[in-house]
Amino acid sequence: MTELNCQEFVEQVTTFLEGDLDADAEQRFIDHLALCDGCDRYLDQIRQTVQALDGLPAKTISPATREALLDSYRRATNS
Repeated sequence: MTELNCQEFVEQVTTFLEGDLDADAEQRFIDHLALCDGCDRYLDQIRQTVQALDGLPAKTISPATREALLDSYRRATNS
């Protein structure tokens, strides 16, 4: 089993929080978490954000705005 690096950890945070990692991936995630203070803090920040936003009403955005946001996200993550 290979170790998880910080970038892979960040990419898997949502899947972990949703309980959708397979057993091996979850173990790698937890192993990394035990060794990396930075990722520990990151996971805590994401948990706090999810908790703070829980229960807020969903707002509908126009299809054009949605597509512009998705395009911006795609450009940022492909850099």
